[in-house]
Amino acid sequence: MKASRFEDLDIWKEARTLSKAIFDFTQRPFFDKDYRFSSQIKSSSGSVMDNIAEGFERNGNKEFLQFLSIAKGSCGETRSQCYRAFDYNYINQMELDELLGKTTTLSRKIAAFMVFLKSSDLKGSKYN
Repeated sequence: MKASRFEDLDIWKEARTLSKAIFDFTQRPFFDKDYRFSSQIKSSSGSVMDNIAEGFERNGNKEFLQFLSIAKGSCGETRSQCYRAFDYNYINQMELDELLGKTTTLSRKIAAFMVFLKSSDLKGSKYN
């Protein structure tokens, strides 16, 4: 697969899906009134997709790896905040399990992509 745009990356697509899911949950009654927490979890989930995109657009593996590391960290932050949303009764157990699955899988895929980039001879933003 050749990725000529960040939109071609599966990890970016999954991060976008995660961000949308988080947004949808924050629109619920009670969650929507917890402005600070709602803003924080939307920001961390959006940061995952945004850092993947920004790193890709930097045109080099070294910078891309740095931004992927930040994206992976934001994914972990989002996962932690999902527990808080559950503890605050904003989401139920089934929803928590779904979000934990999404964040854990995405984090693993970002890590695997980082390993690929570190071992790759490709040095630019157009990845085969």
